[in-house]
Amino acid sequence: MAVASFSHLTSHYRFFPLHTHHNIFHSSQTTFTFTTQIQPFIFNLKLHSPPIFTPTHFLHSPPTTVFSFGNGGGSPGNGGGGHGGDGGEEEERDRNREEAMLVLAEAGRSLESFPADLTAAVVAGRVPGSIVRRLFELEKSGVFRWLMKFGGFKERLLADDLFLTKLVLECVVVIFTKAAAELEKRKENFTKQLDYVVANVFTGIVTGFVLVWFPAPTVSLKPPLAVSAGAIAKFFYGCPENAFQVALAGTSYTLLQRLGAIVRNGAKLFVVGTGASLVGIGITNALINAKRVVNKGFSAENLPVISTSVAYGVYMVVVSNIRYQVLAGIIEQRILEPLLHKNKLILSAAYFAVRTGNTYWGSLLWVDFAQWVGVQKIKD
Repeated sequence: MAVASFSHLTSHYRFFPLHTHHNIFHSSQTTFTFTTQIQPFIFNLKLHSPPIFTPTHFLHSPPTTVFSFGNGGGSPGNGGGGHGGDGGEEEERDRNREEAMLVLAEAGRSLESFPADLTAAVVAGRVPGSIVRRLFELEKSGVFRWLMKFGGFKERLLADDLFLTKLVLECVVVIFTKAAAELEKRKENFTKQLDYVVANVFTGIVTGFVLVWFPAPTVSLKPPLAVSAGAIAKFFYGCPENAFQVALAGTSYTLLQRLGAIVRNGAKLFVVGTGASLVGIGITNALINAKRVVNKGFSAENLPVISTSVAYGVYMVVVSNIRYQVLAGIIEQRILEPLLHKNKLILSAAYFAVRTGNTYWGSLLWVDFAQWVGVQKIKD
């Protein structure tokens, strides 16, 4: 096992090219300590000036070194502290940086092969070695490698390599569970209220996607905020995507920030839910009017567009938002993943089961909610 530590590293780094065409990061301090344990000895490797390091540089062009043998006592440490009251979090970020650089060294990769946002996260110590390993695993698939070129997918796939599975499962099961739930709730009125059913299923397909997307746990790769950013922007910048997600080492969220995640996602879901409902109801009303033209004896009322759409937006905020935050952040990330992470097939099956049940339950709740607020009356 190998463990590396940086001594007296500052929080600012700059990149510049060498003749070997590798990008490296440079610290204003001059000491880097690399400790590796090879049984039965402990080797402490100390690098002095010049203060330059990259995994490939270290592997292929080692500088002058001084080896010392010892019993391994003592920790690599943080070089004497000096971080103030947030020492615990700073130590975790130092550890993240060390782990990430070791994983890079093991893979023979350099930081220049990473996207700029991920490089900045590694240098800042916000990404542990496990995330870098997951990146290498995902890059083996052409599909994942392509998806990670897009903002949003990269952050979610790095946090959860089964995110795409969840997204596909949700969109597939929503059609069947929505239709089954509508039949269960409306029973003998199902055919009479088929216009409602069509609108609900279409809206469910659209919202099913965003209900997986918005509350999915992520690895934060956001660029720094502009100095002129307002207080509200600064607050939501520090909020997680999921109120219940597990924070990576070196990152922490306050209770207020976690509540902020619920508020922010609720606002997004209101906009998407209302918009999707407007489109769905518009299609349904168009079908009703087309039937009237073809069949003069056909009698059906157009659905209320604005009231139903706003009601659905409110439902997304109040009911769906909380359900999917709990599903992604607690049931899946905190319960199912720790129990079944060694068997991806069984874990995917568990995701399918809980998401099918959740979608079906949500369909039942929407029918009750719509009839309760009066936007969908029971037809005789």
